Amino acid sequence: MNVLFATAEAYPFAKVGGLADVIGSLPSALRREGHDVRVIMPGYGFIDHNKHNISHLFTFPFDHREGTSDISVYTTVHEGVPFYFVQSWPYFGQDSMVYTDWNWDSPRFIFFNQIVIATLWELRQRIGWFPEVVHVNDWHTGLLPFLITEKSSQPEWARVATVLSIHNLAYQGDHMGGWLWKAGVHGRHHPNLVYQDLTDNMLAISIAYSDFITTVSPRYAIEIQYPYMGYGLDGLIRTRVADLYGILNGIDIDRWNPSTDKLLAARYDDTDFQEKRVLNKRHLQEIAGLPVDDTIPLIGLVSRLVWQKGIDIALPALRRLLVDTNVQFIALGTGDAVLETGLGRLGQDFNWRARAYLQYDDAVAQHIYAGADLFLMPSHFEPCGMGQMLAMRYGALPLVRETGGLADTVENYDGGNAERGTGFVFSWEKPDAVLGTLRWAVNTYHENKEAWARMQRRAMRSDFSWRKSAGEYADLYRKAVNARK
Repeated sequence: MNVLFATAEAYPFAKVGGLADVIGSLPSALRREGHDVRVIMPGYGFIDHNKHNISHLFTFPFDHREGTSDISVYTTVHEGVPFYFVQSWPYFGQDSMVYTDWNWDSPRFIFFNQIVIATLWELRQRIGWFPEVVHVNDWHTGLLPFLITEKSSQPEWARVATVLSIHNLAYQGDHMGGWLWKAGVHGRHHPNLVYQDLTDNMLAISIAYSDFITTVSPRYAIEIQYPYMGYGLDGLIRTRVADLYGILNGIDIDRWNPSTDKLLAARYDDTDFQEKRVLNKRHLQEIAGLPVDDTIPLIGLVSRLVWQKGIDIALPALRRLLVDTNVQFIALGTGDAVLETGLGRLGQDFNWRARAYLQYDDAVAQHIYAGADLFLMPSHFEPCGMGQMLAMRYGALPLVRETGGLADTVENYDGGNAERGTGFVFSWEKPDAVLGTLRWAVNTYHENKEAWARMQRRAMRSDFSWRKSAGEYADLYRKAVNARK
């Protein structure tokens, strides 16, 4: 099948969140299954064309309501996947960033959706390639299913199926009515949008007009059908339950591999981690300026510092734990100023036990995955999450809240000999729940070494590759194409 992924970001070209990691690895997994998968994204100004061997493909004029724009299309191949980068002044190219503010992102991502349609037609005319499925991701590309439906009187477009992946329902691209009108987008008269007053919500438009909808974990597909996690779209989502699927994200197991990772102080696998992994813990303690001691449980955190990630309920718990328990804590992340301040003060107040790196650094992140004993991820909600999977891949046991993809990927410790379990799970969204689970984990670390090692081995052997998920997506594409026929 010919499949086009439309996205606002993709690793290694532009990365803000987990969406970039998905687009950086899922298309290549699908190509290995024999599908002709390609990706289209904005050509941001910071993308290094020389580094990524990006070359100019063609330029064409695009007529729209406000005039005519020159659209320049660039291309490269990454891990076997053709990527197309579209540039057009003033929205994309030159100094453009991934996300800015609502007043700028609103018109430029609407414009991006429009020029994706135009670019696809140019690709058909120039190189003879046209998609059978357009796979859109989050609100930034959410207008595409509607625009394709608008063209369904043309046989070529009528056969194009659309699939939407919701990576995070909290971000919707709402209140776009004025921008949509200014861009010349026709009225969205789908009854499920009209009666819920959602005709100017980009994600809602995509939910209404896509042939099928996926979320990035099975649990999240259930959660978003209810008001507590639906962010105002739960009613609309319930109208599409028959077309809603939860497909768990994977990770790039070649990129994230402790047996080949050149950034680590010592490489290891699930057969020799008990002897070698401790060398990475010592290295992490050294670079953080903390006492080098194998017996002290080391807690790691790598996260965007936003409310979603549950840092607000973790900080009071960590402060109480550090007062009376001999543990170490190392955090890495940036984001909300209040949360940054809270983590920074924690590091200052307990400088002999804690460090807070208020930045993002790939090398430090991998040292934390490979050196921490426990990986903290107390999210209020988590559509899928990658941190817990990366931690398990590297042998750090995750401590998570039971929500979304965290519930789907982390099996709670059984409290005994670890006949089951890959981490520690709590449900209550309160600091006391985080603290109680932290104390449980620390006690297990000290009192039941065999159970701890058994969980580490099981976690490291968990299959988080894209193979199974890619197969599920391929099945859904076939279903969508058949429905169009």
